[in-house]
Amino acid sequence: MSTTTTPAQLVRELRDICGAEHVIEDPATLDAGRVLGTTPGVAVEPASAEEIAAILRVAKEQGLNVVPAGGFTQQQSGAPSQIDVLVCISRLNAVEHYDPGDLTIGVGAGCTVAQLTSMVAKDGLLFAADVALPERATIGGTLAVGMTGPLRHGYGGLRDYCIGIRFVTGDGRKGKGGGRVVKNVAGFDLMKLLIGSRGTLAIVTGASFKLFPAPRQTRTFIANFSSSAAAIQYRDAVLRSPLSPICLELTSPGVQLLLPGVGSGAAAWSICVRASGSDAVLARYRAELGAAISSEVDGQAEAGFWQALQNLPYTVGQQLPNSLLLALSVPVADVQTALYGLDAAAANGLTLAVIGRVGLGHLLAAMWPATDAQTDVGAALANLRDRLPRDASMSVLYCPDAL
Repeated sequence: MSTTTTPAQLVRELRDICGAEHVIEDPATLDAGRVLGTTPGVAVEPASAEEIAAILRVAKEQGLNVVPAGGFTQQQSGAPSQIDVLVCISRLNAVEHYDPGDLTIGVGAGCTVAQLTSMVAKDGLLFAADVALPERATIGGTLAVGMTGPLRHGYGGLRDYCIGIRFVTGDGRKGKGGGRVVKNVAGFDLMKLLIGSRGTLAIVTGASFKLFPAPRQTRTFIANFSSSAAAIQYRDAVLRSPLSPICLELTSPGVQLLLPGVGSGAAAWSICVRASGSDAVLARYRAELGAAISSEVDGQAEAGFWQALQNLPYTVGQQLPNSLLLALSVPVADVQTALYGLDAAAANGLTLAVIGRVGLGHLLAAMWPATDAQTDVGAALANLRDRLPRDASMSVLYCPDAL
């Protein structure tokens, strides 16, 4: 914090902007410390883009570190060691526009994914961002992190169906990109720049999305294999088939340790195929997928199965504070090479759990010490970098403080 500004003065200025009841002088009551690794000096809950702009102008003038916050659903590495002001976006939750016939909606950044999903479901529509803890995850936080779940195979990622974005820059200026309709082609694509930027470029205040017709019914078919190579071979057969699943997901044996009940045992690599359509369509899936299918899941059990997979990033942070959580993107043909690299990196005293959209080349991997003995996670990370395919990209979503 600037040496010319006292905490009391800062609180008074923030109260003038947002109201006294929306300035939290003891942010330790929030979940921020666990997620960010440090407790902010003060938290504030603005109700509009104008209030966020005023807060950021004050912060710029006084040299303060500002971090935006959504639903605190994912542990975050790389946050500033000192956070002067935490900007909580939960009050920016208005529906800005909604046209079911046009399959478009715009909401404030503080609207939760569950609220948006429930709203459009009443009109038989689907918002395809399946994230961890949707009842807590905000739209702004979802865009900032840039991660989606297994539905990415069938519907694409956030960058594919976010059609407009509103934001405030670090110097307190409001901006926007895209618009309210699907066909927005003019100008620089600010949406793709801001999605996944983790609040480092601007604070997202609202966004517009393309929606999809909701599936009439779904069913999940699970095939288990003794090795990752056999699982990838089966994936290739599914990709060559005429089937168009909405999810095509890999789970490794280690996932069973984190998510009991997901998968069919600690020794299995699984390919999970989620299909949608009429009874006749689902019967076609059953016939095409063949004898490799060991189980089928539908109804509430199916919903719980996929929600558990979506929640994996949060589960890792909650259960395994010494874990390393990675997001990998590789060419589809190189997924097996990436899996071999992960196995080799985890070979010296680490347990490995992998899930991923293997039809797209997107993997999420967690590694943690198998025992209480000290394990060099940093060496494992360096080992993995050396073994990944040349065209691979890797993001460290969470790592032990020692790294």
